[in-house]
Amino acid sequence: MSTTILTRKRPLSIPNLTGRVLLYAFTIMLSVIFIFPFVWTLSSSLKTAVEVEAYPPTLIPHVIQWGNYYQAWTSIQFGTYFQNSLIVTGLSLIGATASSFVVAYGFVRFRFPMRNGLFALCLATMILPQEVTIIPLFLVFKQIHWLDTLKPLIVPSFFGGGAFNIFLLRQFLTTIPFELDEAAMIDGASRLDILLRVLLPNSKPALATVAVFTFIFSWNDFFAPLIFLNTPSNFTIPLGLYSLKSYVGDPGEPKDHLLMAGSVIATLPIIVLFFSAQRYFVQGIVTSGLKG
Repeated sequence: MSTTILTRKRPLSIPNLTGRVLLYAFTIMLSVIFIFPFVWTLSSSLKTAVEVEAYPPTLIPHVIQWGNYYQAWTSIQFGTYFQNSLIVTGLSLIGATASSFVVAYGFVRFRFPMRNGLFALCLATMILPQEVTIIPLFLVFKQIHWLDTLKPLIVPSFFGGGAFNIFLLRQFLTTIPFELDEAAMIDGASRLDILLRVLLPNSKPALATVAVFTFIFSWNDFFAPLIFLNTPSNFTIPLGLYSLKSYVGDPGEPKDHLLMAGSVIATLPIIVLFFSAQRYFVQGIVTSGLKG
């Protein structure tokens, strides 16, 4: 004979209910603040040039201008810029993810002199702004004749992948028990086998996080392409959008509506990537010690 115990949920008290309402209201307000720039960009991309400059501004276009997207795509070599960005971002993603994972594996699973000091030195590089290292890099790439090619935007990612990525992956690898390595060694696995068959499959959340960060940074990077590229056929999307505003048509003619349309097109791959890897991305942030 079974007995069923009925439990009654305690009603929320007024202070708890008020706190929850305030929390939801604050969250909704922050969401509106963060999403409004994208909504405004999307709205402006469907307006005429005159309506974008009108005051007071309007959020909803009077007549939706779908032709802005076609004009933005055809006014410049948008397809070429899109292809260049895909090449640079795809290869940089592979290089940064693979190299930072190997470096993080070395810091976590190996014992060697000055390990902690070298890791601290690696983290210290994050305080160096890109402007400090850009001149030496420019001189090096000039000597090896890499200027005005995509190589300066791709090759550096294969050498470590960046201090932040190394830190994130190191934090994640410390959560994987060493007993897995020992069990694999008993079965005759080498260090490379452990890296590829034990640690790599268990590091998908952290690797997805690194991939998302690397994709966003490389896709949106404007400064490095501006320094290293000169020929329009080698431009990436950020430089292409700049040329859309600066070099297309009459210099005095407003082109903000076309710039907004181009920005929406350029943002779509990032949105697709984020929502595709959202589950792994959030899990990677939480389990890597970066949770607030």
